[in-house]
Amino acid sequence: MPSAPSPASDPSLPVPEPLARAWADLVATARRTVADGLVVGTSGNVSVRVGDLVLVTPTGVPYDRLTAADLLAVTLDGHPAHGRLVPTSELPFHLEVYRTTSARAVVHTHAVHATAVSTLVDELPLIHYMAAALGGPVRVAPYAPYGTEELAAHTRAALEGRSACLLRNHGTLAHGDTLDQAYDRTAQLEWMCRVWLTASSVPGRTPALLTEAQLADVATRLRTYGQPAADPDGA
Repeated sequence: MPSAPSPASDPSLPVPEPLARAWADLVATARRTVADGLVVGTSGNVSVRVGDLVLVTPTGVPYDRLTAADLLAVTLDGHPAHGRLVPTSELPFHLEVYRTTSARAVVHTHAVHATAVSTLVDELPLIHYMAAALGGPVRVAPYAPYGTEELAAHTRAALEGRSACLLRNHGTLAHGDTLDQAYDRTAQLEWMCRVWLTASSVPGRTPALLTEAQLADVATRLRTYGQPAADPDGA
């Protein structure tokens, strides 16, 4: 006699509001990667952590077809927690990021310029100071088949001290405190790769690059960039 579904995996039961809200944000972010040309079809994937659960896009399902009823969640060990769909094949490196960093969201894409750069260098040259916003020079993780623990390990190493990396002959991965931040870092990385490829393509010219000292100076400046945090007392 089959066992009864657990409350977490029974789609007929009400979904807690935090999970429903996070799923809606995840689907919106996944659709944005397609709209902005960072992925084609069902390539790439998105996840977000809510407590000890990880919500993640399913494998092989176009993002414009995802609905609230498709909410998919797993534990940090990869065990099913909610939903009937099969998670993305890239689940291993999503979980590795959550287990080894303070990330709350992960965006993986097959962005054209970033993927091209991943085939050319071991580290994105310091073409722009916004590399500091990603923690420093962006590394390229060695190639490994998609969905493998080997790729997850390479990704973990490439992300040490960084919030984004390139994946050799594959694409990008960026993480952040929120889905918006992870997405913005993904878009920033793709833009920097495009700038470097464009500058490098000029015959007879070599792009000027920043030094590590210049990048460190920018990192210091970025700590006070943006609007000051709101006063909790409203002052």
